[in-house]
Amino acid sequence: MKTLLWIDDVRNPLENDWLVFSPIGKDVDVVWVKSYDEFVDYLTRVDRMPDAICFDHDLGDGKSGYDCAKYLVEFCMDRGLKLPEWKCQSANPVGRENIDALLNNYLKFEK
Repeated sequence: MKTLLWIDDVRNPLENDWLVFSPIGKDVDVVWVKSYDEFVDYLTRVDRMPDAICFDHDLGDGKSGYDCAKYLVEFCMDRGLKLPEWKCQSANPVGRENIDALLNNYLKFEK
């Protein structure tokens, strides 16, 4: 089964049909992280990248989903990994656009 990494400090991915945002469908193993630190911890301790990531921008106090996306790009560059599929469920339109722009620009570099 594919793995979806869900970054959101509030929205439970298994409630209210939030998995509609999953770029790999709803039949997935979901790993829910609620902060930048949990995101970094997950990536550094697993043996493979998740198949997809869903980003929220505003993660309460501290670093944002955009910071997570920046970390992901550096993580992939340093290890020669392909970027997983992603989608943003953020209600913050500017934050969502910034995350998408960053990751889309990296895709141009990745090829």
